[in-house]
Amino acid sequence: MKFKNKIIISFCIIIFVPILLALVALFGLSHVQLKEIEQNYGVNDGNYSYFSNPMRLLSRFTKEAYEQLSDAAKKRPEQFLDKDYLEEINTTLAEKSSYLIVRRDRELVYIGEDAGVAMLTELPEYGAAESDANSGMYVDGKEQALIKQIDFQYPDGVNGSAFIVTILEETVPEIKSLAADILVSVVLILVLTACMLTMWIYTSLINPIKKLQIAVQNIKDGNLDFTVEAESRDEIGELCRNFEEMRQRLKENIEEKMTGERENKTLISNIAHDLKTPITAVKGYAEGLIDGVADTPEKRDRYIRTIYNKANEMDTLINELTLYAKIDTNRIPYNFTRLNVAEYFNDCVDEIGLDLEEKNIGLSYFNYVDEMVRIIADPEQLRRVIGNIIGNAVKYLDKQHGLINMRIKDVGDFIQVEIEDNGRGIASRDLPYIFDRFYRTDASRNSSTGGSGIGLSIVKKIIEDHGGKIWATSRESIGTVMYFVIRKYQEVPNEQGVDH
Repeated sequence: MKFKNKIIISFCIIIFVPILLALVALFGLSHVQLKEIEQNYGVNDGNYSYFSNPMRLLSRFTKEAYEQLSDAAKKRPEQFLDKDYLEEINTTLAEKSSYLIVRRDRELVYIGEDAGVAMLTELPEYGAAESDANSGMYVDGKEQALIKQIDFQYPDGVNGSAFIVTILEETVPEIKSLAADILVSVVLILVLTACMLTMWIYTSLINPIKKLQIAVQNIKDGNLDFTVEAESRDEIGELCRNFEEMRQRLKENIEEKMTGERENKTLISNIAHDLKTPITAVKGYAEGLIDGVADTPEKRDRYIRTIYNKANEMDTLINELTLYAKIDTNRIPYNFTRLNVAEYFNDCVDEIGLDLEEKNIGLSYFNYVDEMVRIIADPEQLRRVIGNIIGNAVKYLDKQHGLINMRIKDVGDFIQVEIEDNGRGIASRDLPYIFDRFYRTDASRNSSTGGSGIGLSIVKKIIEDHGGKIWATSRESIGTVMYFVIRKYQEVPNEQGVDH
């Protein structure tokens, strides 16, 4: 989930979840409290409009006591002289935050507990207030109260009044309890929602950032052997995946650099070793000429020719080193041109045949390709390929009569070149690696089989840059066959427009 969507969801959760949970809490708590209010206040008709008018609710609160006193005033006024009866009524009213006051003429004959002193001086006169079970007189002074007045006459004809006083400061305790419960519920809901969002944001944002901090510290310390796992599909997860990809590429680059350094060291070691042998020979034969050891024209000629051959060997090694540097930086200078296959390979065979003849090695050439077949190739680099393959074959010839066969075949869209020798062959365990840089099947590194170890890797690079492929088959003690293919050149005819 995208982080933008998480922010939108978080906003919706902040707005709607507390409202929804508050409504649920309000419904549940009010259901319980209203049941209690129904019992305490006598609201049995399901009409809760009283709660919007506290005066009506308080009037209803003492309705039963008012009706009881009104009935006594009409039928049994003498009960207002019975203190036990009045105590009983007052006890009932006390449970509803109210109390009873009874007056005979101007004398207060009964005052309920908790009656305020200020209230005693604010009682209305006989016949001054009209009250019923559902209404009363509101007194706003030092003490706020609702007064219901019941006027009557004692048996001896003296005017009397009974007052039901409800203290407004104790307004509907159930409503207060409900409001407190709802307030606590809302606070808890907000805290719970905040905790949920905090945990969600923490797990989706803070934890990945901590992982990235640890990863950055590992890279800073040079440690790349770790993994950054992306546990989500949002922007942070994408950042973790990009960081992991960066780490892998950085590790690959470092490993490649270290491999390159090792290869360079190997190349320098190989070149140094292989240069040492011809240089030693050149020095030895040169000293022989200086000291007059070659005292005949024939010896001098042989010494000079040996020096020349050894110099050629060193030149070949230096050329390989130069070409290797160009391969390593992908800067091989190619000069592609159209070549006639028959003419080009005929010339190559003529040139190579002279060198092999001097070494008493037989060369057989077979061309099965039509004389008109052409390829796109760099003649110099392709000649280097053939020279390296044949030079490598000559190096490992172990038969008294060495033989090399070269075949050119037509294989559809490609021409295939096969160079076969009858040398000692390559072991099956070594065959998959012969085109790797610096891989040598001979560990002894004697003068006869020396070399930089990059000849076949150069061949592979050149063939691949020509869009071709190279491979080999071999049998030990019998010989090796090198194969490579190069695509034919095919002209695409231009479509001529129709003259109108």
